[in-house]
Amino acid sequence: MWLLSTDRAELHYFSRTFDADGGYAILSHTWEKNEQTYQEVRAISERCRRHHANPRDDPELSPKIREMCILAEEHGYQWAWVDSCCIDKTSSSELSEAVNSMYRWYSDCEVCYAYLADVPGDCILDASNSAFRRSRWHTRGWTLQELVAPARLLFISSDWTELGNRTTLANLLQEITGIESRIFTRQKRPADFSIASRMNWASRRRTTRVEDEAYCLMGLFDVSMPANYGEGERAFTRLQYEIMRHNSDTSLFVFGDDFLPRGDFSTHGITLGLHVDICDTWQFLLASSPREFETRVHYTPRSLNPLNLAGQRRRVGRS
Repeated sequence: MWLLSTDRAELHYFSRTFDADGGYAILSHTWEKNEQTYQEVRAISERCRRHHANPRDDPELSPKIREMCILAEEHGYQWAWVDSCCIDKTSSSELSEAVNSMYRWYSDCEVCYAYLADVPGDCILDASNSAFRRSRWHTRGWTLQELVAPARLLFISSDWTELGNRTTLANLLQEITGIESRIFTRQKRPADFSIASRMNWASRRRTTRVEDEAYCLMGLFDVSMPANYGEGERAFTRLQYEIMRHNSDTSLFVFGDDFLPRGDFSTHGITLGLHVDICDTWQFLLASSPREFETRVHYTPRSLNPLNLAGQRRRVGRS
């Protein structure tokens, strides 16, 4: 992975995340127009090297990259990662590797700064209709993994002051995102929740590219697959196939408003939390988008009866 030196904003390559001395800070943000690229940051560094200048002070460097480096350095970190400029997106192999490694990179960082460009430093976070509640950051697909993966996450305002951390804001984040607060306090892991629950977390989030609806969820389900921009909705189908290969949780098939026949299924360990009428047809095995999981369904597979299990073992022993 490429990391920025926080004192000079120069790119350095590390083959493993733990090779960066002292660890690294990482930025979570929503993209704006004209985000500075890997090539542009390299060009600034080359020009400054010829003139013996510090690239971090160069007026052409993105203010977001500069402020990220300054903040990380103030907190004692020598290295920082920013997705807009630390991935060479002209290389399809490097882009695919980054997409597949992203969740791990956020998990391995020392601290993640969630920069909310639309939230002022004096915002009253839990106020009704506050800028924090309405922040675009809470609505994007990629920021879901950036919210849950890091061990430590700090929210940063538009003027680069700290708003609070994920642990102390856990209850407020639950209100905003619908994700259980124990995820934010690290009492539970994403893997402790069903596939349908995790899909529901993503159902109201949006991505610019349709393929990213799938790619941004790979780490959340601990799967990997080649990135192929241009495949459209097929990416989400491939994601579901990969999930099936690695996880037997059948809640993957619990989606949509019309997925189940009528009746009382409580004796089978299934509880429906639907607030709409359901019909008696089952149309599709796989969903076409995370949006189809927006209806919250609490699904618990039926536990094996210990007596039945013992009987099965006895039958197997006699065969």
